[in-house]
Amino acid sequence: MSNVHTSANTKTNYTLPIIIIASLFFIFGFVTWINGALIPFMKTINELTEAQSYLVASASYISFVVMALPASFIITKLEYKKSMSLGLMVMGIGALVFIPAANARTYWLFLTGIFIQGAGMTLLQTASNPYITILGPIESGAKRIAIMGIANKIAGALGSVIFGAILLSGIDGVKEKLAIADVSEKEILLNTMTDSVVTPYIIMAIVLFLLGALILKAPLPNVENTSAEVDNNEKTTKTSIFQFPNLWFGVLALFVYVGVEVIAGDTIISYGIALNIPADEAKYFTLFTLMAMVATYVLGVILIPKYVSQSLALRASAILGVILSLCIVFTTGFTSVLLVAALGIANALVWPAVWPLALNGLGKFTKTASALLIMAISGGAIIPPLYGAIVDGRKDTLLTEGINETTAAVEAANNGYWILLPCYFIILFYAFWGYKIGVAKKS
Repeated sequence: MSNVHTSANTKTNYTLPIIIIASLFFIFGFVTWINGALIPFMKTINELTEAQSYLVASASYISFVVMALPASFIITKLEYKKSMSLGLMVMGIGALVFIPAANARTYWLFLTGIFIQGAGMTLLQTASNPYITILGPIESGAKRIAIMGIANKIAGALGSVIFGAILLSGIDGVKEKLAIADVSEKEILLNTMTDSVVTPYIIMAIVLFLLGALILKAPLPNVENTSAEVDNNEKTTKTSIFQFPNLWFGVLALFVYVGVEVIAGDTIISYGIALNIPADEAKYFTLFTLMAMVATYVLGVILIPKYVSQSLALRASAILGVILSLCIVFTTGFTSVLLVAALGIANALVWPAVWPLALNGLGKFTKTASALLIMAISGGAIIPPLYGAIVDGRKDTLLTEGINETTAAVEAANNGYWILLPCYFIILFYAFWGYKIGVAKKS
């Protein structure tokens, strides 16, 4: 397989590879963003607390910590294309685990299936993100990743709508029946509801296995990071991945970013339900967040880097995130739901902007650096459950103070969004200063 150098002269040859990689982003976007529907679904069928239900997100995103470095090793051995194929196959295996999980109605088994799918996505993302970043000039890396983001979030929107319709339709009626049902009736209701996940996940597994086989035949060139961003002296003196502060601050920025992105997409349905909005309406709320992201990605494709630099896009995103976070916690009702959805605007360009800034000048360390950046996705495993814990704690406090349960649920769910502020301040630091630390200035 011949090397493809990242020069502007060959960018016209990248159209087909970009389309193929975009299809992969579509796949893991679809799988990732169904969590918004899975969380309230799992909460009902397994009778969970708010914090427990967000372990759905944890199971998916914690795999990025466990599997990122092994994924980097696999990519080194198999190269990008075979690694992407293997990632799709592993995701298919995770989908199949939902069948015995549904039969047993066992939460830990569901989480196991989600974790396995996350492991496959880790391999897929560890391969595809650096691949698309270095498939062309580094200064337009954010533009290419924004294109990937459009595919990812459109798929996420479809996934949230489809699985919302499958899993959440009629859930309000089921909850009412569960409240008055005896033990045997409750078992029948819950088992019937649980069975609704089997067919969709069988179809998902078949599609993933087929795509895993097809990607092996795809015309994807081999690429290496040939960026000459680091001067000759640094090439001889930088011998460790720990000598790139712009990378490590980038890892931190992505860690908190993924946390706030997951909160914006995965809590909004549960938040709407807590506000007493019917589930048949609230099931579309994740779609609002994702469409806000898609619109912003389109702007990124148009504006970056011709009119707006990657660093400027990141600064604007961080500032908007801070403003929206404050607005959310000081409002309530459907207005606050729309503000949570608007976080999609603040979040959209963070991932595309951080990747090329963090990989700037990494050269031979690119694969290892990419694994570390992928590990940062674990923010989605840690920060959303913290949101759930804040909600549970605040609700318990309000109930002990004599506040009625409906009012307590609303105030507690809103109070949880305070966790967004420190996250956006960290992104703000990276946008203004963190990405420049340790990076050599061009002469």
